[in-house]
Amino acid sequence: MFKRVVLIIAPENYREEELFHTLKEVETSGIGILIASKKIGTCIGQVTKTKTESLASLEMIKVDDYDGIIFIGGFGSSVFFEDEKAKSLAIDFYAANKVVAAICIAPSILANAGLLKGKTVTAYESEKDNLEKHGANFTGNKVEQDGLIITANGPEAAHKFGKTIALALT
Repeated sequence: MFKRVVLIIAPENYREEELFHTLKEVETSGIGILIASKKIGTCIGQVTKTKTESLASLEMIKVDDYDGIIFIGGFGSSVFFEDEKAKSLAIDFYAANKVVAAICIAPSILANAGLLKGKTVTAYESEKDNLEKHGANFTGNKVEQDGLIITANGPEAAHKFGKTIALALT
């Protein structure tokens, strides 16, 4: 059966390596991908200012249409930290027993949604205090998988992050 995931990027300042390396590993496994953001249209990367098209807004995402959700980091992803729609999507995907993944600072979205209590996770070091405040067991490792929750600490972990997601979906 054909699997699909939705990758969520910030409208501005998403981390390009995290998007493209994760995307490559997931697509290589034959998994379909939709890129979404707060808006439909052009999103701008953080480092090289790469332009990527978001084909859907958060409001358009239906949990039943996908097998997982992936939040891409970069300092722009902080726009989702308190975004009610982003948090509710993470909660709804997890409640539906689907993969919920986040890289770099994006695991704070999952923490703020209440999904990381008692979970073994990683993230960019700046997020350690927030994750622990929400009950997560922070390791600082490159990638962690705790059940259906997959987290990674930054750009250098993006390939492994993508491979871990692909394995969890197959």
